Amino acid sequence: MQRPHHVIVTTFWSYKDALIQNCTLPYLKIMHQYLPVGSKIFLLTTEKPHFSIDKQERSVIRHYLSQWNIVHRSFPYYPYGWRSFLNWMRIVFRLLLDAWLYRVKYIHTFCPPAGISAYLLSVLSGATLVLDCYEPHAEASVENQDWQRNSFRFRLLFWLEKLQSRRARYVLSNTAGMKEYARQKYGVEFPHFCVRPNCTNLEQFSEKNIKKPELLAKYGFENKIVAVYAGKFGGIYLKKEFFDLLKVAHQYWGEQFRVLILTPHPKQEVEQMAAESALDSRIITSLFAPPQLVPDLMGLGDFGITPVKPVPTKRYCSPVKDGEYWALGLPVIIPQGIGEDAEIIARYHIGAVLAELSPAAYKQAIAQIDRLLQGDRAALRKKIRQIAYQYRGFHIAEKAYAQVYQQHPSNDNLP
Repeated sequence: MQRPHHVIVTTFWSYKDALIQNCTLPYLKIMHQYLPVGSKIFLLTTEKPHFSIDKQERSVIRHYLSQWNIVHRSFPYYPYGWRSFLNWMRIVFRLLLDAWLYRVKYIHTFCPPAGISAYLLSVLSGATLVLDCYEPHAEASVENQDWQRNSFRFRLLFWLEKLQSRRARYVLSNTAGMKEYARQKYGVEFPHFCVRPNCTNLEQFSEKNIKKPELLAKYGFENKIVAVYAGKFGGIYLKKEFFDLLKVAHQYWGEQFRVLILTPHPKQEVEQMAAESALDSRIITSLFAPPQLVPDLMGLGDFGITPVKPVPTKRYCSPVKDGEYWALGLPVIIPQGIGEDAEIIARYHIGAVLAELSPAAYKQAIAQIDRLLQGDRAALRKKIRQIAYQYRGFHIAEKAYAQVYQQHPSNDNLP
């Protein structure tokens, strides 16, 4: 019988964050099925105050995760500064203790910022480093005007990204293009590289969630054309341009048009952003929705919007929401150059790709969506849902994780 292969998983997120619930835990469950019997997965999360976990919740979480032999290691979150540095030193020491006690075989990290601790743990413990959700973060922060290229933060993170890339034995990236990016930027040729986009649970997002009558009545969406967006504004996401697009859509469809925004931003903030684009906020319904309600609410839409800023590094991303929109059969409006999704949408005619951020481009996109919605809606939904399976089905992730963790004698000798 093969001995257990224990894994430490590092993240930069809080347990209740959607990035853990939707973009981490599903993959740990897949990982578990390929690890030898008895293998433990130690999951690191850093808890922000608004995601705090009380004693009772902690017990429930511990019991839930135990089904997949996942051990939760949570620590408080501190923003950049000396307290953050000391906190991460404590985190690394605690996880290093796990690595030594359990003879951990793999350090698996989600996204480069969390990879900093993973790199240290891999070096100090000798465990194999696995990079997941691999995409640029240092250059993205410059492109989004959060950092300056000559800043200490940029230079430090870019250097650390290079170190991670050079040490990693296995890399799971959202897009195939990251292989060439790493070669050009970091001078790295990976020994084992595979593509693993952000996948979607096609049972959780399905036909049963579409246009529920009681919710249509509740929000006043009956006989309306509803645009839906789930996410934030600012940072890597467009803000003014998003509401300018909605303004054009309102002019095109008139009173038949409504907007549903699922966001953590307060309603007053959303209304202020709408006012800056001279958009009547009365057509907007904005609310914060817990994850379990998102499929039904998103299913009220007729089309989705993915307002990711079209900066160069975003050609390597994989927007989670696109998979969810597609699983619900919704056509999508997206800027050009966003991951591989913009190309997929254009190739299969399942939405509209913005060649530029301008009123003329917005009007052209809205007209294209209108033509799609006037056709056979059932056939359109079926077509788009097939795209969701092809490009976002969890079978893709299962294949990728099997290449890293599957139990077979040659697992440790993969090229």
